[in-house]
Formats: sequence, C-alpha cells, structure tokens
Amino acid sequence: MASSGDRYGTDVLSPGWQRAGRPASSEVPLALDLVVEEPSSGFCGAVVRWENGLVVLEDRSGKRRSFPIGPGFWIDGAPVTLVRPRRGPAAQTRTRSGSRASETSARTALPSRIFVEGRHDAELVEKIWGDDLRHVGVVVEYLNGVDDLEAVVEEFAPRPGRRLGVLVDHLVPGSKEARIAARVASGPHGEFVFVTGHRFIDIWEAISPERVGRPAWPRVPKGEDWKTGVCRAMGWPHESPADIGKVWTALLKRVRSWDDLDPRLLTEVEKLIDFVTADHPA
Repeated sequence: MASSGDRYGTDVLSPGWQRAGRPASSEVPLALDLVVEEPSSGFCGAVVRWENGLVVLEDRSGKRRSFPIGPGFWIDGAPVTLVRPRRGPAAQTRTRSGSRASETSARTALPSRIFVEGRHDAELVEKIWGDDLRHVGVVVEYLNGVDDLEAVVEEFAPRPGRRLGVLVDHLVPGSKEARIAARVASGPHGEFVFVTGHRFIDIWEAISPERVGRPAWPRVPKGEDWKTGVCRAMGWPHESPADIGKVWTALLKRVRSWDDLDPRLLTEVEKLIDFVTADHPA
C-alpha cells in the first residue's frame, strides 16, 4: 500500500492498460547451424554464435553479419522470434544485455570512455550494459547536450588506446546533432572518436511499449513536449518535472533486460563497446 505522502503509489504505471495480444511470430530457440533469414536485408545464413544481444549468421559464401536477437526473422517463410535457449534453474549465466556473465571481478578502468547524452539515456545504458562495461573496464559518463561536444573531444584528446565513444540522443540526418557529429568525425581526433545515436524522439521510446501494456507509444502532437504528451495520453502524472521523473523511475524498473528494448538501440550500444575496446585485449 502506498504511504500517505506518496500520491502515486509504488509504481505510477500500474493502473490502466492491459497487455496487448501475443505477437504473430513463434519463438524459436537459438541453435548452432539453425538457418534463418533476416527479411529486411534479405540476408540468409546459419547461426554460428550469439553474444551481447546479437546473433551472427554465416551465408553459403562465408560472409557473416550480426543482427539483434529477437523478432524479425523468417524460417521457411514463416515469421519467428529468435530467443536464447532456455536453461533449468541455475546461477545467472547472462547479463541483462544477453552477454555471457563472468565470474571475473570488474576490470581496472581503461583510458577509453563512453559518453551518453541525456540522464535517462545514461541510466538505461547503465542498467542494461553496466555489468558488461565493468567487466571490460569501460566507464560511462553523462554528457549534458552535444553543443559543446567538439570542446569535450578536444579536452579528452582521443588517441590510440584512449578512444571515445558517444551516444547522441535523437540523431537524425540534417539535424544540429548530425552536423556536430560530422565535424567531430572529420576533426583531428576523428579516427579515435565514434559518434552514433538513436532516432527515437526520446529514450523512453526505445523501451518496448508492451512493458506498459500498450502495442505502441502514443502519438504526441508536434510542438508538444514528448514526455509530457506521453504521460498525458497514458494517464500518468505530468504536471511537473518531479512527476516526469517519478514516471521515469517507475518505467526504468520495468525494464528487465535487452529483451525489453528496441533492437536498434542494442545495435548502436554494442557498436560503441566494440569501438572503445578495440585497442585492448579481452
């Protein structure tokens, strides 16, 4: 029961919508040599491995490509959702990102870093990839906007063994963020800086709407603050920044693992981790 001083209870998302119906595709456990097709790219191949939330396929010519594990595949012309093989009760063998859990203690922090724009973005990255990042020794830092990114890069002074990865909020072609990213890439440190991002209006949108019982996030009229519009449409508190913060806290609690995120975000974060650890042996 909620305390008298908490007008929203322990989870402000609890009241309201029921979970949507089951997806049309069937779940298929990953297995070596399982042949699947990724229809959006037309790539067809056999499973050779899976790790860090990605499955690696190899076609007949030996070419390999990786894709986020989850929905969007075909087997014999039927839609399927690839899932990790189920195991019996045991100690956790995978982290929230889907990578293999290690008994090794956290590694001493590397000189390389990942900067994440947006506090909510950084908190989500920490929750899903925190164990992985501590294991490889990569520290994530909060970036308060990209306007000063060029100065931040200059101060960090990237070089071999000291790489910098940056995750930018709502990075779309033609935007201010895209122009800044392009200047960084062509700058004097560009070889050792990788700026990527997601196309979501807000990082909330990268969370599966099924976690709040909806088939899709509400449409918010242009010109209205997205978070406020979503909270209003969902019947959640939205009158103040404190209300929005309370909704985010409740929403983040509902994110259990990479399965609850849009695969497009998974792909970009995995790229960043691969980039900043490229100079360091596992």
